[in-house]
Amino acid sequence: MTLPFLLTAAIAASLTVQPGTSWLFRIEQGRPVNAQRVAASAVPAPGEIRITAKRMMGTMITVLNNSRQAYTYRATLIAADGKAIVAKSCVLPANNRLAMESWPQVAVAVRVGDFKPTRDANCR
Repeated sequence: MTLPFLLTAAIAASLTVQPGTSWLFRIEQGRPVNAQRVAASAVPAPGEIRITAKRMMGTMITVLNNSRQAYTYRATLIAADGKAIVAKSCVLPANNRLAMESWPQVAVAVRVGDFKPTRDANCR
């Protein structure tokens, strides 16, 4: 196994969201699956998650989790030069509650993945 393969596998197990776009997806084995681009006003069905990225005083995402399970997840900002910046992310609450994350860096995209069930409310 080579390093480029590992990086490609990590990217494949995540969802990359550009500012100005919204996506619906489900979580299976810690990965976003069945992702589809939607309007920012789309309502997630039970078990679905909606994520929207925006440029606002840096980069911001809003995430609405319409499942019974709360998650921790990894967020990575993608800079204009293509460099990845691991960003702090907090718990994504369950039961159709909204989470909002904001970072001062301007990103061309936010990559999310590595979703893990949690009962904890800590950021990582």
